[in-house]
Amino acid sequence: MPSVRKVLVVDVGGTSVKILATGQKERRSFPSGPTLTPSQMVSGVKKLSRDWKYDAVSIGYPGPVLHCRPIAEPYNLGPGWVGFDFAAAFGRPVKVVNDAAMQALGSYKGSKMLFLGLGTGLGSTMIVDGIVEPMELGHLPYKKGNYEDYVGRYGLERGGKKKWRRRADDVVAQLIAALEPDDTVIGGGNVKMLDALPPHSRAGDNDNAFCGGFRLWQPPRRHVGTRATPWS
Repeated sequence: MPSVRKVLVVDVGGTSVKILATGQKERRSFPSGPTLTPSQMVSGVKKLSRDWKYDAVSIGYPGPVLHCRPIAEPYNLGPGWVGFDFAAAFGRPVKVVNDAAMQALGSYKGSKMLFLGLGTGLGSTMIVDGIVEPMELGHLPYKKGNYEDYVGRYGLERGGKKKWRRRADDVVAQLIAALEPDDTVIGGGNVKMLDALPPHSRAGDNDNAFCGGFRLWQPPRRHVGTRATPWS
């Protein structure tokens, strides 16, 4: 199996499905929504990418993933994702990862990095020495609910921007203090709404998800006598 190949990256979100392939410069997208099934997603991706050539697929999935398979249905899409055979549907090798993990991988520069995605929910991933560990920090208890209830889309709509910013600052500070990363990336669609980033952190970019999807099929660079180093 070659280490570098033409890859189609599919970033599945609650409002849209975005795609980009190796060698292409412009991403494409189509609406998703609460009724989108995996077969509809595959059909939409195939139609949108019919003039692109690719021999492997990376999928960023908005939910927990184990061994390249979704293990829980998404909150903001239609049913049928658990147990769906993506490789058979695409007719190509497929790697499925949590969407926050894919964006984190695309943002990674080395050492111990914490990724927090402020969007529909709270995405979270740790990467330590090139090892990716998706996490579900958004479901940990916080105030009268969990972190996601307060810094996700529901918390923003319920409390307004000013209160949401205060809570986001508090949640990010708590998680950084607890996990002690060397580098923190704040990503997701709502990072732009923060007044300022926490100390020693940097803003992510949703397009980093595509970089992460390409990296899934590339081994980390190695140097003699050292551990795996970040992807280039």
